[in-house]
Amino acid sequence: MKRLTLFLGHYGSGKTNLAVNWAMKAAEEGKKVEIADLDIVNPYFRTKDSQKELEAAGVKVIALPFANSSVDLPAIPSEAYGLVEDRSRFGILDIGGDERGAYALGRFSPYIREENDYDMFYVVNFFRPLTRNAEDAYECMKEIEWASGLTFSGIINNSNLGAETTLSHILSTTEKAEALSRLSGLKVVAVTAEKTIAGEGMVPLTLQKRIFDER
Repeated sequence: MKRLTLFLGHYGSGKTNLAVNWAMKAAEEGKKVEIADLDIVNPYFRTKDSQKELEAAGVKVIALPFANSSVDLPAIPSEAYGLVEDRSRFGILDIGGDERGAYALGRFSPYIREENDYDMFYVVNFFRPLTRNAEDAYECMKEIEWASGLTFSGIINNSNLGAETTLSHILSTTEKAEALSRLSGLKVVAVTAEKTIAGEGMVPLTLQKRIFDER
């Protein structure tokens, strides 16, 4: 785990869920981590919604006091600056959707680039309207990189249809994820699934296409 882990992607890709679960997993492994909500795009589904569970696991939550309310004020919590600049702290950053949200990250970019101890993951959901194929997802990726001033280090395939998601749905996006990997030159570092679906037999990405074809 790098000192800073950043999650960015198009609006509705599932960045917040991933950031929260990543923080919980890191805490389970004994790491002292903090998670910062830098989402200035969507005021309704925020990291702060999971604050009680995160803090119970030992994860410090950095968020504005009105982050889980209907107040829509595009601001960044001041504590986030300390998290980025203090190299003794492990941080997870939940960034807002597409390039609009990535602009918020731009003010931190010089510190992050200078230290160069970060992973920035592109979270993609191929069932979202504007990222239904590899080409559109790649265009969104490059827009985010330009707006943030940072480059991605890996892809996370978080394709889902919410409660209607099945294993076949996830496997059906394998070729798109591989195509995005070829376009970008980045590896698909993870494929996500809700626990009950993962229990059906999620397998390494290299085997998924063959299994899906056989089904």
